Amino acid sequence: MAPLITPADRIFVAGHRGMAGSAICRALQRAGYCDSSHGGALLTATRAELDLEDGSAVQRWFAEQQPTVVVLAAAKVGGIHANNTYPSDFLLDNLKIQTNVIETAWRSGVRRLLFLGSSCIYPKFAEQPILEEALLTGPLEPTNEWYAIAKITGIKLCEALRLQHGFDAISLMPTNLYGPGDNYHPENSHVLPALIRRFHEAAARGEASVTCWGTGTPLREFLHVDDLGEACVFALEHWNPDSSDSPRDSLGFPLTFLNVGTGVDLTIRELAEAVAEATGFTGEIHWDTSKPDGTPKKQLDVGRLFALGWQSRIQLSDGLHTTAMDYCQSSKANQLRL
Repeated sequence: MAPLITPADRIFVAGHRGMAGSAICRALQRAGYCDSSHGGALLTATRAELDLEDGSAVQRWFAEQQPTVVVLAAAKVGGIHANNTYPSDFLLDNLKIQTNVIETAWRSGVRRLLFLGSSCIYPKFAEQPILEEALLTGPLEPTNEWYAIAKITGIKLCEALRLQHGFDAISLMPTNLYGPGDNYHPENSHVLPALIRRFHEAAARGEASVTCWGTGTPLREFLHVDDLGEACVFALEHWNPDSSDSPRDSLGFPLTFLNVGTGVDLTIRELAEAVAEATGFTGEIHWDTSKPDGTPKKQLDVGRLFALGWQSRIQLSDGLHTTAMDYCQSSKANQLRL
């Protein structure tokens, strides 16, 4: 059987500057892909070079660059505050990006496409740990439903093109990500980078306490972004939904999207305590229970990807310390430049 991807492929990573996209680029290069000596290439484009929301521009770029494999990691992302504040942006921007890239890839003859989704696609009260079959079985978490609806549409577009036109599109649903390249914006970031920034600043100022949102009781699962990069390369190399031994759903139909995670979760309170230790904060932690908790528990069932042969390698304790150290060092460097 011919390999699913080769070092000669021209691989376009959309969103290469983002946390996930940059990790995928690193993983591809570590694995020997995008090798110019074999005719391969790593294709990237900044927003100034290619606006993915402009369908005509995307079509022209594909015609000029002729990618053979596409990884779609570009998206408008943010935490609870950002999703609540900009619901139409999260829906419209992501729908435009996904539709333009996926449809153009299919029409341009791209051989293989990987779409990066999110665990927020699943219902708020899905049975835990969450199997892929839980998709569309209940209401979404209201604090990120607009982003989730866009991601669900991307998954279904990939599935529809595979069913109707035989387009080799697959999707991965990662759990909460962290690591180098994360967004530490004080209002628009996700929970872990928000905690790292808050505790680091509190430690630097010698503050006696830090107040966190919610009760601290929700359970979350966290995956280092470099593990996600390796999972994407693994899926591109080994996962063919048309294969007889490919993962299937409970009804026996081939799955076209798979969960990616560690299979281990912890409470937000435990996470906050770990971040405090990693950033050197020794004060008290208070909880503002007037603020929303979000989904009470969100742990993915990652058994199907594990069964194919992939497994996460970076422990949260290790990844959290290196991530906190990187943020602290970059913060100090930025202060020196000022």
